[in-house]
Amino acid sequence: MKERNIEEFQKKIGISFQNPKLLHHALIHSSYANERKMSKEKNNERLEFLGDAVLELVTSDYLFRTYKREPEGKLTKLRASLVCEPTLAMCAKDIALGEYLLLSKGEDMTGGRERDSILSDAFEAVIGAVYLDQGLESARKFVETYLLKDVENKVLFFDAKTQLQEIVQGEGNETLHYVLVKEEGPDHQKQFTVEARLGDEVIGMGVGRSKKTAQQHAAFEAIKKYKK
Repeated sequence: MKERNIEEFQKKIGISFQNPKLLHHALIHSSYANERKMSKEKNNERLEFLGDAVLELVTSDYLFRTYKREPEGKLTKLRASLVCEPTLAMCAKDIALGEYLLLSKGEDMTGGRERDSILSDAFEAVIGAVYLDQGLESARKFVETYLLKDVENKVLFFDAKTQLQEIVQGEGNETLHYVLVKEEGPDHQKQFTVEARLGDEVIGMGVGRSKKTAQQHAAFEAIKKYKK
């Protein structure tokens, strides 16, 4: 990772690290460390562990203070939708985190920069790095800025298929189903296009790295149309 890119990323997220090496550490995927025969603690997994705990605390605190009348069960469900892999990966993509990751050549060539599991882990590692370098309040601000804005839409996306099914059931007898209309790319980097259909009518379309993610996007698009 060139020093220039570290500086770029700090500007992108609006944080100037006192110790930029912490941020550099957060961007080292295990494949990169293994390829270069670095010791295990040099990859970002320990920072991910720490960031996960900070994320859980900040998100729980935010939901507790924001949704004052909701019971514990609802708050738990809301938190699960926000800290899950697809949501964190979506947030990572919003700040182009994949462009700054240090991956092995093989992981890079097989689409690692766009893989949800890698992106979500790196997002948590960055939170861990911010916490160590800047403290809890800066970590809280990072999470609020890049995850907790637009909470309602993130929750809706997480549960889109279930919510769309409930909407459809309340409206009539047509059957909701998902149709794979396109599959492209090599095996290691597939991209799927799925249509959500009500009978023969297309009500939403989604694209994703897996069929499940594509269905989720299709359902989300359909719900947005219904809400309008």
